[in-house]
Amino acid sequence: MLLGGGVGMQTLTMIIADDHPLFRGALRQAVTDIGDVQTIVEAGDFETARKAAADQPEADLMLLDLNMPGVSGFSGLTALRSDFPGLPVIVVSASDDSATIGRALELGASGFISKSAGLEDIRRAVDTVLDGGIWTGVEGSGKAACPTADPAMTELMERMKTLTPQQSKVLTMLGKGLLNKQIAYALGVSEATIKAHVSAILLKLNVDSRTQAVIKLGQVNLALVA
Repeated sequence: MLLGGGVGMQTLTMIIADDHPLFRGALRQAVTDIGDVQTIVEAGDFETARKAAADQPEADLMLLDLNMPGVSGFSGLTALRSDFPGLPVIVVSASDDSATIGRALELGASGFISKSAGLEDIRRAVDTVLDGGIWTGVEGSGKAACPTADPAMTELMERMKTLTPQQSKVLTMLGKGLLNKQIAYALGVSEATIKAHVSAILLKLNVDSRTQAVIKLGQVNLALVA
């Protein structure tokens, strides 16, 4: 695929998900010249981003801020990878330490862009992912992406990947301190269904209580502070 100019340019659809309008504008500016005729969909919170992905099934790429209203750390990335496995996602975050980058990549991100990156670096990252590659450079920070070396964390992230989209939502809501009946109301299902989801979550995460499950979620999100 040839991008950025010349013969072979393709029509692209991109979703930019970030709660800061100014940064969304910067990302839009960075990707405007990539491809031929573009559709750029903006989202200011996670649910809008999820809806945009559902409404744009042929989208080529999502740029996802890890810290947005309606999402807790890596849980948003995990939910998107479960709901839309064919949609490449580049994580965008001000937290560009190697642990955060490694976790994002291990959870299925196709790349990572630091919020300190310049427009040209963002274009290079998008070009790389659209061409089927993985962007592991963090331009402007001098840090290289590397997966976490902690075997326990690697195992935990693999367990997180086994959660269904609905189970991921339930776990995120547990992390917010919601009761089963509150989660059931929010999701429009019975309390018995939520109890079944919680039981499945405990089994998949190999823990004995919902408190331990929330602690595991917090461990995955620990590196994210911005």
